[in-house]
Amino acid sequence: MSRIDELIAELCPDGVAQKLLGDVGSFIRGNGLQKSDLTDDGVGAIHYGQIHTHYGIWTTTTKSFVLAASAAKLRRAKSGDLVIATTSEDDAAVARATAWLGKEEVAISGDAYIFEHSLDPKFVAYFFHSDQFQSQKTRYITGTKVRRISGESLAKIQIPVPPLEVQREIVRILDQFTELEAELEAELEARRMQYAYYRDLFLSFQEPAGFKWATMSEVAEFKYGFTASAADTGVYRFLRITDIDPSGKLRPDGAKYVAPTGAALDYTALRGDLLMARTGATFGKTVLVETDEPAIYASFLIRIRFPNNDVLPEYYWHFAQSSHYWAQANAMVSTGGQPQFNANSLKRVRIPVPRLSEQARIVSVLDEFDALVNDLSVGLPAELAARRKQYEHYRDRLLTFKELAA
Repeated sequence: MSRIDELIAELCPDGVAQKLLGDVGSFIRGNGLQKSDLTDDGVGAIHYGQIHTHYGIWTTTTKSFVLAASAAKLRRAKSGDLVIATTSEDDAAVARATAWLGKEEVAISGDAYIFEHSLDPKFVAYFFHSDQFQSQKTRYITGTKVRRISGESLAKIQIPVPPLEVQREIVRILDQFTELEAELEAELEARRMQYAYYRDLFLSFQEPAGFKWATMSEVAEFKYGFTASAADTGVYRFLRITDIDPSGKLRPDGAKYVAPTGAALDYTALRGDLLMARTGATFGKTVLVETDEPAIYASFLIRIRFPNNDVLPEYYWHFAQSSHYWAQANAMVSTGGQPQFNANSLKRVRIPVPRLSEQARIVSVLDEFDALVNDLSVGLPAELAARRKQYEHYRDRLLTFKELAA
């Protein structure tokens, strides 16, 4: 019998009560804190966007701060409180939460809630990531483009409330899974840094090197994308800037589609085409189309083709992930309002053009590195994905109890 089983048999043999979150705590909405208020020192502060991108299950330190005078006007979380981001464009990320375990109070932004409660802080945070919580919250999410959930709705969600000793034992086990996952993530990040180093090394050519350097205007042709309203189903996938993931690949989920009208067909993306995001936070990101799935590309993308076949698309894709490319892109991007990196800028990017056989050799080597750090079917990414599935399975099992009869 496991320690968990022993504790349950001893402390709650008849089952575990399900209680409303509103009965075990209270939700307090953050106020006033904007990104522009964040500083590098002062009073700790958590902006709701950072919960999506920076924080995990719990934290004792903040990424950002605010001036003491500003913090005095803001609502603050105490040690043990949960901090919840209540808005996102993605339903899965709505109500993402982290437990604040630092000693001092921290200021909280609007579009975030503080959950003051009587439970183990990490136990509550793990519950907010569980399938139980996710399945309950969906009925309360509102909004169209920006999805959100209110404190009043969160208060209606049920949580199992075993004795505190059981909560702490569950936390101890899940912390071990989380630590192992963090170790794998750190190792994977080290491999990615190594890959980036070798990618830049392979793409470093000193002039003259027996081949030409060319501007993109000399070797490539460009075409802006198509403006259309997209649907959830259809034949032609509609490729958008949001479909490009951080590693420069097409996301497999969240696809949108458009009807193949005559006008749209002028913007077909074919296998071997390269698509570059020309605006927004993802400006300069380049993806290689690697399938024959019928697709139309959107207006905020630029299609890149090499009409003389003197540059392999795969070679250019690797170049577009390198520091050699980004040093030029960052120098040429316009920053008035949304960042812009249009075709006129892209035409000025210089690229080394060795023989096709040398390009193919470089692609072969870098493809192997890329698979080792980004392919979910092999290497560390595969092991990390397997560990995450195992962790999610045990997390949901550990948070499932026989319900106490009313």
